[in-house]
Amino acid sequence: MTSSTDQPVFPETTSEQGREFIALFTKYQRRIYLYILSMVPYPSEAEEILQNTNLIIWKKAQQFEVGTNFFAWACQIAHFEILKFRKKRGRDKHQFSDEFVSQVAEAVIENQDVFELRRIALSHCLSKLRKKDRELIQRRYQGENQGKDLADDLGRPANSVYQSLGRVRRTLFECINRYIASESYSHE
Repeated sequence: MTSSTDQPVFPETTSEQGREFIALFTKYQRRIYLYILSMVPYPSEAEEILQNTNLIIWKKAQQFEVGTNFFAWACQIAHFEILKFRKKRGRDKHQFSDEFVSQVAEAVIENQDVFELRRIALSHCLSKLRKKDRELIQRRYQGENQGKDLADDLGRPANSVYQSLGRVRRTLFECINRYIASESYSHE
C-alpha cells in the first residue's frame, strides 16, 4: 500500500476490502476529529493533526483488518500524532501531561459505544422537541451565542432565555436517559 518513497497509496477501490476501508474511513472522520479535538485546545490544531493522521491511515491501509474496530485503530494512530504534535510544539505550562492524554485517549476508545449511543439519543431527543425549543438549543450551542447575546437577538429578557434553556436541557436530559434505558433493556 506504500511506495518506495513512503508516499500514501490509495486503497484498491475495486476490491471489497478497499471499498470497505474507504467506507469506514469516511464514516469515522468526524469522530476521529472530535477525538483529536478532545486532546488539544484549538480546532486549528485538531485539523492539522487530523490531516497528518489521515495521511498515516492511508499509508497503513493494508495493515487494517476488515472486521476489526476501525475507530480504535484510527484513534491509536491519531494518539501518536497528538503526542508528536505536543512534542514538536514544546512544553507549554497549560498543557496536560502525556500520561494524562494517554489515559483520556484510552477512556475515549473504551467508551466509544456509550458515546455513540448518547449521540444517537441526543439526535433522537432533539428531533422530538418543539420547533421553537430545538431552534433555541441550536442557536445557543451551534453558534457563538452566549445567553445575553441570544436574549438580545430574541428580544427577550436574559433571565427568560436562561429559564427556557434550563427547561429544554432538563427535557433533553430526561429524554436521553429514557432512550438509553430503553436501548439497554431491549438488548438484554
